Amino acid sequence: MSTHEPLVPPGAAYYPVQSNRGPRTYAFLLVPGFTLLAFSSAVEPLRIANQLSQKPLYRWRVLSEQGRPVASSSGIVVAADEALGPLDRETDLFVCAGNIPSAAASIGVVTSVQRHHRFGGVVGGICTGAIALAHAGVLEDRRFTLHWENQPGFLEDFPRLTPTGNRFESFGRTLTCGGGAASTDMMLALIARDHGADFAAMVSEMCLRTVLAGAEPEQRSSLAVLMRSRSPALIAVVKLMNEHLEDTLSLEELAEAAGCSRRHIERLFKATVGETPNGFYRGLRLDRGRNLLSTTDMTLLEVATACGFNSVSHFSKCFKARFGTVPTRFSHRSRSPGRPLSERGVPARLPG
Repeated sequence: MSTHEPLVPPGAAYYPVQSNRGPRTYAFLLVPGFTLLAFSSAVEPLRIANQLSQKPLYRWRVLSEQGRPVASSSGIVVAADEALGPLDRETDLFVCAGNIPSAAASIGVVTSVQRHHRFGGVVGGICTGAIALAHAGVLEDRRFTLHWENQPGFLEDFPRLTPTGNRFESFGRTLTCGGGAASTDMMLALIARDHGADFAAMVSEMCLRTVLAGAEPEQRSSLAVLMRSRSPALIAVVKLMNEHLEDTLSLEELAEAAGCSRRHIERLFKATVGETPNGFYRGLRLDRGRNLLSTTDMTLLEVATACGFNSVSHFSKCFKARFGTVPTRFSHRSRSPGRPLSERGVPARLPG
């Protein structure tokens, strides 16, 4: 990996930091379709740390597999400093990915992750970068995460690996986050580890963040917040629905588990959600199907079964009614063709 002087930009704000160690180095490996928000949210706290301290606390480089510019999910192209190659073990390697699972699963990316981890380096995944780590075999018996939107498909492809719902995870020599603003949370935690919580809080202030890192560990808000409801029965029923998308429960079973009558549950859904419990439940299952179609190589029959439908025809009819298109046309829109993942969940579709 080539060396260069760390960037220490000028700024009005200043926070003194006592540090006798050299700059910590990060390499951000961009794969096609990476999310620009997640990438920039990881880099900017490092820049702010250098700016606030007026010291070269951090150095970073941008890599791509071939050294060429990479198009993000928004279409904005980002130039790479160099091609992917062997890295110093003191460099932390982050795979920055997006909604194209096959991009993070390319042989070159996976091999580099394996090699860097094998020789003692730290490896990480941003947004869906954990897919590369999963293919590299470094997530066994480790806590990790990736963006909640992609977790159902990941669980189908890697049934022995279970991501958490947290915004970021640090476990040994693996670092993962759900992307977006969670990238900032993860980097703030690393800055706090290196230079103390007070300095990290100042970096957080410069990011105009009003919540300290770690105060909101989960990627998604609670059921109560999303549903704007304080009804324990309603929240319990929706939680059960999300846990039983394949092996569906009857309304009577849901009501019994929540400790109330069927009619009470029906009234709660009508008043709070604006639809029947069965209609809401079907929507959860169809949302899972949409997710699986766009993130896995499962057949239509497999998807229908995983969503609790007894036939492909019934699933297709309900799918078209909800999304305005048949599932065969929707399938694989966000995947590169011809490259299945290595292995074979529940989504968290909740009303907002």
